[in-house]
Amino acid sequence: MSKTKRLETIDGESLMSLPLTPLNFVVDTLLSQGLHILAGSPKVGKSWLALWLSVMVAKGEPVWGMSVKQGTTLYLCLEDSTLRIQNRLFEITEDAPANVHFTTQSDILGKGLEEQLRTFLDEHPDTVLVIIDTLQMVRPVRDATYANDYRDLSTLKQIADAHGIAILLIHHLRKESADDVFNRISGTTAISGAVDSSFTLVEERRGSGRAKLSCIGRDIEYRELTLERNGENVWELVSDSRTQPELLGDRIVYLLSELMRDRTEFIGTPTELSERIDPVGVERISPKKVSRQIVQNLDALSKIGISVVVRRSNGKRLIELRRAESDDTQGVPAVDPVDPAGAPCGHLRAVSGRSE
Repeated sequence: MSKTKRLETIDGESLMSLPLTPLNFVVDTLLSQGLHILAGSPKVGKSWLALWLSVMVAKGEPVWGMSVKQGTTLYLCLEDSTLRIQNRLFEITEDAPANVHFTTQSDILGKGLEEQLRTFLDEHPDTVLVIIDTLQMVRPVRDATYANDYRDLSTLKQIADAHGIAILLIHHLRKESADDVFNRISGTTAISGAVDSSFTLVEERRGSGRAKLSCIGRDIEYRELTLERNGENVWELVSDSRTQPELLGDRIVYLLSELMRDRTEFIGTPTELSERIDPVGVERISPKKVSRQIVQNLDALSKIGISVVVRRSNGKRLIELRRAESDDTQGVPAVDPVDPAGAPCGHLRAVSGRSE
């Protein structure tokens, strides 16, 4: 009898101190790396939205005020002709970049699509976003069972995760109404379960040009965006239910750089640190948030000369920050960290943080 392989585990205390790379967002706070689905009624404007998104990300321009990770994009527009895509491009942009790619034909899942996607990604390693319009066009003809739905989407998710990209699937909504709009996504519940986030685009009334984009996912907070289609068929943002922005990595780096500007070290609990950098609660930085943001931004802190050690002492979790001594910074160019909120920022040296 073969020996059972032991489970590889990590305890909670070690996990909370483990430096991990933060999740990459193609559209900040909205579309992360992984597999996603955008579902809407027929003719609601899903394809216009997908085309505009592929162009904006390729150009590196903000999407509804949210920054994007610029890179190559691939749009599988499998229900359209090249002429239709060209006409739509002329409507939404004056200058389509060379790093947005289109195809109107592809193989299906299990019959070559996986290899086609991997080949494109190998040839274009800077790819950040792939859009498949529509999901149904790349699925083999078979019964719509939970197992089949999950198998098809899992294949695409593996590709997204392996390459660190976002894959967005354009899909349909059922006609019948439901209390939860996400329950209207066509197919079994495996479709919603297999993706990292789901988006539904629903018009206020047919032909109104005004719609609600509902968003839910593992790595994003639930939110609703009200959109309006302009004369060039671009969906513009009218309102966003998200009122309190997440504390971004560059924001915590700035706050800690200000804290350490006139000191060489800080040692305290997460509660003490959050109170020190956010004394009046403007940033709404909880001890849990400050710990997570520090652990996930160690490289950025190291680049401005701040080293971090997380340890326990007398049963308390302590965060130890140290600023590089002046002797360590000789010959290293000085940099001014930028405050993402626009406030003035102090001067620091850019050095590698010391390991303690």
